Amino acid sequence: MRCHVVTGKGGTGKTTVAAALALSLAADGGHVLLVETEGRQGIAQLFDTPPLPYEERRVAVARGGGEVKALAIDVEAAFLEYLDMFYNLKRAGRALRKMGAIDFATAIAPGLRDVLLTGKIKEAVTRRENGRPVYDAVVVDAPPTGRITRFLNVTNEVSGLARSGPIRAQSDGVMAVFRSPQTAVHVVTLLEDMPVQETADAIAELTAARLPVGSVIVNMATEPLLPASSIARTAEGRLTGADLQPALTAAQLAGIDGLADGLVAEAVEHARRWISQDALRGDVEALGRPLVELPLSSSPIDLGCLFELADRLDGHLRTEVAA
Repeated sequence: MRCHVVTGKGGTGKTTVAAALALSLAADGGHVLLVETEGRQGIAQLFDTPPLPYEERRVAVARGGGEVKALAIDVEAAFLEYLDMFYNLKRAGRALRKMGAIDFATAIAPGLRDVLLTGKIKEAVTRRENGRPVYDAVVVDAPPTGRITRFLNVTNEVSGLARSGPIRAQSDGVMAVFRSPQTAVHVVTLLEDMPVQETADAIAELTAARLPVGSVIVNMATEPLLPASSIARTAEGRLTGADLQPALTAAQLAGIDGLADGLVAEAVEHARRWISQDALRGDVEALGRPLVELPLSSSPIDLGCLFELADRLDGHLRTEVAA
């Protein structure tokens, strides 16, 4: 599998997961391209590099000598490349850009914009030198779940735009890659109501469009702070301030007004939130996709955190391959 598309509801950390996945796939000497499609420069921020241009640049060296290159796809630049590739019109394309014609064209035909973005992804996945693929894997930080099926299903989106010709041929070529066994669309979620619901909706839409769904990645998963044996009792309100007094006395904290009651209130809220999250975990498991959980980081995401997440994903990928 060489094309990994990462999507998720906004705020679930899909860019972080995509970056960690790229590092994981680059381990042991792999060459991986990480692609940004939305112009937010989130990848550059994660790797603490200058904003990415429309060219592939190395952003990290992985364990075992592998490397991750990154690319931010610019729609205008992709359009110029397209005109040059199919019509030898690079100079004319620059004139169109000065006139604002490219923005106009992609605004009135949104499907064209996605054809350009996905066309560049397909080119990177299928590019070869000396008979070998240039990249062992391409990881795409894709649009969120609400737009992912339209973004990938470009043939359907351009059906009213071009029934034949180079644009149609380009979209058909893209679909041949996206619907092949070498592609997987991974969905990132949190154990919260809306992200889990959007994950279920996205999987249903992707499946209906015959696009291959990969793993569900639960991001920012937390461990319970209370012993498992006491969570249900606490959530039911059967924990009292009197239960905490021996521990508070031992810690020489007894007698502080309201301390025990405040701690009980915190414990009850945590226990109820944990039970709710555990129920959502069951909903995610019921989706029937390979599942991996990534822990919540207690510090801002930096390169060290990305490598830790990459190690967790590496174990998941090896399990999937073995299965």
